[in-house]
Amino acid sequence: MAIETTMGTITAAIEVERAPITAGNFLKYVDQHRFDGTVFYRAMRLDWPPQPNGLIQGGTQNDPQRILPSIAHEPTNVTGVHHIRGALSMARFAPGTATGDFSILLQAQPSMDADPTSDDPEIKAGFAAFGHVVAGMDVVEAIHAAPTDPEKGEGWMKGQMLANPVKIVRIVRVSAVPVSEAAE
Repeated sequence: MAIETTMGTITAAIEVERAPITAGNFLKYVDQHRFDGTVFYRAMRLDWPPQPNGLIQGGTQNDPQRILPSIAHEPTNVTGVHHIRGALSMARFAPGTATGDFSILLQAQPSMDADPTSDDPEIKAGFAAFGHVVAGMDVVEAIHAAPTDPEKGEGWMKGQMLANPVKIVRIVRVSAVPVSEAAE
């Protein structure tokens, strides 16, 4: 998958076999060109090492002209696709609400993985990872480093919105990239 942005291209491998529901959802958006012209709008920054740390988020932002119905949640303890550096993960409010927004992690975030031993339903479910960056982590880091607007965003996302969102020109399928070319 090539995510072409105005700051450069991010190439990702999508886990269609291990995370078929989540990957299939993402590919449906790609094949129907629903991501073309959207933006990376959020840079969540974490203070702990290694740096840079956090995630970037982009996608349809609940645009009724772009979103498709939400999908069933695929926890990481079922798929085996974890929240490592460069992981692609579906954004959601609650398990089973993911549509057309996704994040790319700058470092491993094991707290986003499912924890089936937890009594908290959110932690128990975790987030659904469905792929990983194989080239272009420098672009992910550049988007993450872009200035945020302290007044943009609501609730816990206030101050995490990019002052100038980075346009996703288009996302297209590309030939398979060898696994040996893991995220830089």
